[in-house]
Amino acid sequence: MTERFTGQFTQQEPIPDEAIEAAMRVLQHGRLHRYNTVGGETAEAALLEQEFAAYTGAKYCLAVASGGYALATALRAVGVSHGDTVLTNAFTLAPVPGAIASVGGVPVFVGVTEDLTIDLDDLEAKAPDAKVLMLSHMRGHICDMDRLMEICTAAGVTVIEDCAHTMGGAWNGVASGRHGAVACYSTQTYKHMNSGEGGLLITDDEDIAARAVLLSGSYMLYERHLAAPPKEAFERVRYETPNISGRMDNLRAAILRPQLRDIEAQIDRWNERYRALEDGLRDTGGLTVVERPGAERYVGSSFQFLLLDWAPGKIRDVLARTAARGVELKWFGADEPAAFTSRYDHWRYAPSDRMPASDRVLASIMDVRVPLTFSLDDCAQIARIIRAEVSAVHQKG
Repeated sequence: MTERFTGQFTQQEPIPDEAIEAAMRVLQHGRLHRYNTVGGETAEAALLEQEFAAYTGAKYCLAVASGGYALATALRAVGVSHGDTVLTNAFTLAPVPGAIASVGGVPVFVGVTEDLTIDLDDLEAKAPDAKVLMLSHMRGHICDMDRLMEICTAAGVTVIEDCAHTMGGAWNGVASGRHGAVACYSTQTYKHMNSGEGGLLITDDEDIAARAVLLSGSYMLYERHLAAPPKEAFERVRYETPNISGRMDNLRAAILRPQLRDIEAQIDRWNERYRALEDGLRDTGGLTVVERPGAERYVGSSFQFLLLDWAPGKIRDVLARTAARGVELKWFGADEPAAFTSRYDHWRYAPSDRMPASDRVLASIMDVRVPLTFSLDDCAQIARIIRAEVSAVHQKG
């Protein structure tokens, strides 16, 4: 009898009891706005910022309304203005070029390798013509950050790291987000901490941090932030920095703080599931497993494999066959964007020259979400189904 997977690829774990209790306390006192406190009280948002700064090793942290808002704020805080070229990955998701376009920047895409990381040779060629690189660690794949920083430093390019998929990851022992001038994280439901929507921004630069806090809508209440630069930094920029309100509220911060305390254990659980999928799919004919480098500490909250040089019709056949058996695959090679999946040539507000080598890779990327509601047995079953259907289509020739 043909087995069928019956789990849900979008079902997250329940919010932890400790987080629910913290949220209830905020709801009961009603002070959801981060600056609405009573005497002697420290806002949940300020405590989250302090704790996330400590977790990442950053000097400064700002909690905001979404990961996309964090990206746009980072761009404004480093000085991107209308017409400035901002490099970013060809393999990313729409909020990244969207953030660049939202501040008037011009997205210029850098190629992707078969390792699903930014093409560093292409970056080296394009870096002299740009001010900023918004580096997307797309789907948790981290490139050789030592070489990337050498390229960007030599070209005078400021690096903003999009760490939406690498919270808890690292390269050569350095936490993801700690190489560039600024890093941005997401706490949207499908990320590593879940507040529905939310974002975090970290930096060691006090001027960038001060601008970011003011941009987020602090008015002149910036001294209530615990993970913020000294007052003097705000004095330098407060009259020239616009308020573009996007604060995180105390309810979401309260939900996130207990999740942050559990994140290392959660990372271990994700990586167990990732390895179960990897083991089940390795050596499948026609399928390429993306091998992870030894220098990378990844967080396996999603899994990608490649069907390199497959005809689109054959890939659509795999998608239909796995879907019929309960396994949802996303494909980055489709002609039209679908749900969360799109690619650089879909974003018509950011026109780009074709990149044939990258197009070949993008056309082959298959993507699997890995929620922690999956057991290891679930992951093994998903791998068996994918393996069987890929093999069946591949053998048809």
